[in-house]
Amino acid sequence: MSNQSSSADAATSLAPQTKLVRRLGALDATALLVGSMIGSGIFIAPSLMAKNIAAPGLYLGLWALAGLFTLLGAGCYAELAAMMPEAGGQYVYLKRALGALPGFLYGWTLFLVIQSGFIAAVAIAFAKYLGIFLPFVGEQQVLLALPLGPLGTLNINSAQLVAVLVIAVLTLINTRGVVAGAKVQNLFTGLKLLALWALVTASLLLAKGSLANFSPAWSTAVPTGIGAVQTGFLAALGVAASKALFCYDAWNTVTFAAAEVRDPARNLPRALIGGTLVTTVTYTLAAAGYLYLFPLEKMAAVSENRIAAEAARVLLGNLGGQMIAAAILVSTFGCINGMILGGARVLYAMAEDRLFLRTAAKLNQRKAPANALILLGLWSAVLTLSGKYDDLLTYTTFASLLFNAATAACVIVLRRKQPAAERPYRAFGYPASAVAFIAVATFFVVYIVRGDPKSSLYGLLLVLLGVPVYFIVRARTAGSEAVKS
Repeated sequence: MSNQSSSADAATSLAPQTKLVRRLGALDATALLVGSMIGSGIFIAPSLMAKNIAAPGLYLGLWALAGLFTLLGAGCYAELAAMMPEAGGQYVYLKRALGALPGFLYGWTLFLVIQSGFIAAVAIAFAKYLGIFLPFVGEQQVLLALPLGPLGTLNINSAQLVAVLVIAVLTLINTRGVVAGAKVQNLFTGLKLLALWALVTASLLLAKGSLANFSPAWSTAVPTGIGAVQTGFLAALGVAASKALFCYDAWNTVTFAAAEVRDPARNLPRALIGGTLVTTVTYTLAAAGYLYLFPLEKMAAVSENRIAAEAARVLLGNLGGQMIAAAILVSTFGCINGMILGGARVLYAMAEDRLFLRTAAKLNQRKAPANALILLGLWSAVLTLSGKYDDLLTYTTFASLLFNAATAACVIVLRRKQPAAERPYRAFGYPASAVAFIAVATFFVVYIVRGDPKSSLYGLLLVLLGVPVYFIVRARTAGSEAVKS
């Protein structure tokens, strides 16, 4: 009896330290979603896409279809988020609908690849654009060569060091509390939207492009230039689509912080649907603006894939290039902030369930999961040293699509398992919307694998590595609880 009382007292003493506070409004939630989605991708990915497709119609169609695909997913996530407004978002949905193992595998993969890889990739992109102002910052500027024996040599360049510094600064800011992180997010989201719409407007008003770049609209040819995929049209299309999907990824970040959103039944669906629509319109118009200025073959050949900077240079001269580069620095900075803010909440939720390091469940005096933030920041920094932007992009897209499809399936599962559960919001077009999302995600997974089997295999192995880790963690947790009793 005394042991039970002691345990209860201990749990009570911990409760105030591990309870998140609802401090984010509708605007904060929307800014978190939009700011996390719009990072480096729209400023770089169009050039990468142009290396794999030769048809302007397909190029623009992929941007619009990726937006529609994301909107279908956002509707499914909106139902789940309003139903379960808890920290951890996708992790919580998978755990409740499919069981603890699928939930753990998502959290495990998010920590190892999805969130951390996304953070690392965008941080490297930040450094690339900083190189426009500081020429000594770049992937070609090797500062340190570390011999790794039979594994070869690890070259650390100046871009990677800058990326690590950015991650460290934003991690520190977010340890100051969710309000501090939200203020940074609101500011930088507004600035990046302003920059993108200014670029689109300038491309139309200054009329320095050509409508001839939009024709012929359709072709099944695969480019033979730089970086082209030589495994067939569908595989090349899948790889190109993965670049667009990467730009739309992270739309689910707002669900990770659901426990800190006021009136979540109303504000979370609004943020998911409204934010996705704003981003889709912005991306499609920006992609059209690039195409108006450059035919696909020229877009593919842009130095270091800095298509936005090159577009601004054509429109406004060298000063324009520098202006858009500065705006992109703002954009990527805000994106990294949102990803760090949201991702740490998943680690916090897993730690609460004793499926991650217990220290990640502790909050500091400002009610921020400081330890979870630091762990995510450290691993993301490590990943900046593991490969280039394009490699990380493929890893994160493949793994993310797998779990996004599984999460959409959670809507179907929970409708059947818990039909009477309260659902403040219901996914539009259900069940067709959920089935369509799952089908499209599966299609892209298949052809991403065909287009880049090596990177996809790495992503799958990282997911499967979580299976033995899960059982080890469960065994240790059970052993620890047995000792306490």
